[in-house]
Amino acid sequence: MKEFLIQKSCTIIEALKRMSKSGEKSLIVVNHNEKLLGILSDGDLRRAILNKKKLTENISKIYNSNSFYLFENSYDLENLKKKALKQKIYFIPILNRNKKVTNLLTSTDLFSENKNIKTKNKNIPVVIMAGGLGTRLEPFTKVLPKPLIPIDGKPIIDHIIESFKNSGSNTFYITLNYKSKILKSYFEELNHKYKIFFLEQKKPLGTAGALFLLKNRIAKNFFVTNSDIILNTDYIDLYNFHIESKNDITLVVAAKEYEIPYGSCEISSNGNLLKINEKPKYNFLINSGLYLLNNKILKLLKKNNKIDMNELIELAIEKKFKIKIYPVSDKQWIDVGQWVEYKKIVEKFN
Repeated sequence: MKEFLIQKSCTIIEALKRMSKSGEKSLIVVNHNEKLLGILSDGDLRRAILNKKKLTENISKIYNSNSFYLFENSYDLENLKKKALKQKIYFIPILNRNKKVTNLLTSTDLFSENKNIKTKNKNIPVVIMAGGLGTRLEPFTKVLPKPLIPIDGKPIIDHIIESFKNSGSNTFYITLNYKSKILKSYFEELNHKYKIFFLEQKKPLGTAGALFLLKNRIAKNFFVTNSDIILNTDYIDLYNFHIESKNDITLVVAAKEYEIPYGSCEISSNGNLLKINEKPKYNFLINSGLYLLNNKILKLLKKNNKIDMNELIELAIEKKFKIKIYPVSDKQWIDVGQWVEYKKIVEKFN
């Protein structure tokens, strides 16, 4: 229960981490006596970041203080289920007479017999960019293409496909170049229960150039992911955000905190020391390598033209396409394309 409680003095980045750890999409905001103040949702955090709130700002002005709640022993579960479905309320604090939070009802508690209360994402296609050299993971990638490097007994690309399949996706496009024959052979030998198509590049086309091969053959909106990231997020919610916002590109970003392991000196314009900040922390929004694209973006690409994803996005900005970010906690994102992070996740599974 304690993991769902948060105080309004908590920062935005701390709230993102707490929400990620809790496994729910909301937290209960309480005072020091654990009396209810309101509900903080992932949507509240996302709007705050989109409105350029600093990650170090507290949540006191962004949570919903008019949230739905119930008192102990004051509700009928069956009637509550009907109301929850109708009003889409899936996170309900339970209070005692003093308004102290004593319990919590989530969608799991209300609908444990029916886990499919959310609409699946209607088989949104997924493009996995797997044609890179994987130089950051040498010497592994001298032998294997990066997507086939194992984690917990199966290749990275299997983890990626499985995460999307769990959200309803069943059609995958894989871009190929480096060691393409090995990667194709792997999937040809698998008894997979999903559709897979290969997009072969005759030469390296950057992290976005191969998307040209999708022209006139892919759905209106589709996921694009690097082949070396593992992201624990709600793909259905991400897709709904993309559609409801009418975005041309939705870029998933990870809120990342970095600590400088030294004292940082602040000086005046004339060189006088003003302050020493011991081990300061800085917060950034990092491109996670996961995107949702409208197929209109494909018009910006040219045949056999090398272009990276950041260049494509910059071109889309220049052409006035609508682009928004979808923030997640850095705890939900792992970049296994570099040795340090790869070792961490391997140790986690061992």
